[in-house]
Amino acid sequence: MLPEKTAVKSLSGLGGWGRFPVTDVEAVRPEKARDLSPVGGQCIPRGLGRAYGDAAVLTGGTVVMTERLNRFLEFDPQTGVLRAEAGVSLRDVLRYLVPQGWFLPVTPGTKNCTLGGCFAADVHGKNHHRDGTFSRHVYGIELVLANGERVRCGPDDRPDLFWATAGGMGLTGIVSELTLQLTPVESAYMMVRHTRSPDLDRTFELLTDPKYDARYTVAWIDCLAKGPRLGRGVFMAGEHAKKSEVSLRNDPLVLPEKRVKPFPFDLPGWALNPLTVKTFNRVYDAFQGRKGEFVCDYDKYFYPLDGIEGWNRMYGKRGFVQYQYVLPTAGAFEGTRTILEELSAAGRASFLAVLKRFGPQGPGMLSFPTEGLTLALDIPMADGLMNFLERMDQTVSKHGGRLYLAKDSRMKPDVFRAGYPRIDEFCAVRSAVDPGGRFDSDLARRIGLCR
Repeated sequence: MLPEKTAVKSLSGLGGWGRFPVTDVEAVRPEKARDLSPVGGQCIPRGLGRAYGDAAVLTGGTVVMTERLNRFLEFDPQTGVLRAEAGVSLRDVLRYLVPQGWFLPVTPGTKNCTLGGCFAADVHGKNHHRDGTFSRHVYGIELVLANGERVRCGPDDRPDLFWATAGGMGLTGIVSELTLQLTPVESAYMMVRHTRSPDLDRTFELLTDPKYDARYTVAWIDCLAKGPRLGRGVFMAGEHAKKSEVSLRNDPLVLPEKRVKPFPFDLPGWALNPLTVKTFNRVYDAFQGRKGEFVCDYDKYFYPLDGIEGWNRMYGKRGFVQYQYVLPTAGAFEGTRTILEELSAAGRASFLAVLKRFGPQGPGMLSFPTEGLTLALDIPMADGLMNFLERMDQTVSKHGGRLYLAKDSRMKPDVFRAGYPRIDEFCAVRSAVDPGGRFDSDLARRIGLCR
């Protein structure tokens, strides 16, 4: 039970970052870690709401907001080991600890998410092929179970519970705090190299040939290109810049304050169409492709969209679907070529289309990455989209791939089960710590997880 002073509020139209689907929920927002507890009948924890679909909402249940549990508990500036509450944002970690020479070991494409959310989704970054997922750098967590008990676990302490929770989407309990190893850096800047690619063959070569490798690699793809230009894009490789490589008057570990600009209104649904996206792609390719080698700060390299507050409003009130799959190496090229051909032929425009390489799969039971290539697409909600994506699901399943739970909003149970072979192992751990299924979500219900 929560303390009496913890208010329960009704929220209507709550969804994920993609604004689809939305639902009405009851919500609580504990102010202190000691107040953190399972609530009412069924519940699901939620950080800053950056899961794209329905992973952090629960129709008819309670959403436990963890954003106020944002205290740094302990930090060793000599070793870079941080212990913090789960509601601490990546933004705050970077703001306070980069000036001390420490950076996140793994980061997604936004810093507006919490440490607890990153662990629950076991997020990856542009360096997965070298550094794995977020959980690989976590020494241990404290977890609030369905019966209110607080337990600690880690890779060597109750490992089954730890690896079920890493990528378990909040369905084993509420992460209340975690201990994380940060990465040393000499500056807040990146050495970046952009290389233009004329087609999909060259894009794959740039991503997979060791002579082009770097700690961070990603390729932007023009998803509307056809024929011999299919899969054209810009390959982006980055390394943390050394102090000697940055020419500044001020401290190279400190970035000047930046102003975040709000996206002013919801664009109408017709604003994003093949013509506008094609125009954007031509401008982006011309501008980014000719940059060559340059230095930029970590904000511009890792979080370009965070500079626009509420950028998801560009997709209008109907929202969008972020569709991200991974295909094992053997079928990655053919599968990706098929999907890009289908996208281009259907005129399904995506501003975001990024291709990354994954390294070996980690021990997280529901962790998304597996060795191969992953493509992420932002597709505006439109009539016929669900049927179109089901055809893409078939291509993904045919090549042995899977979809990302943190991004998903419409996957069906058979596609989920085909892509996640350790689901029975996960359900056994979940059943042991939550036999009544107190932690639940609309995502889990929709894909039939542990049912």
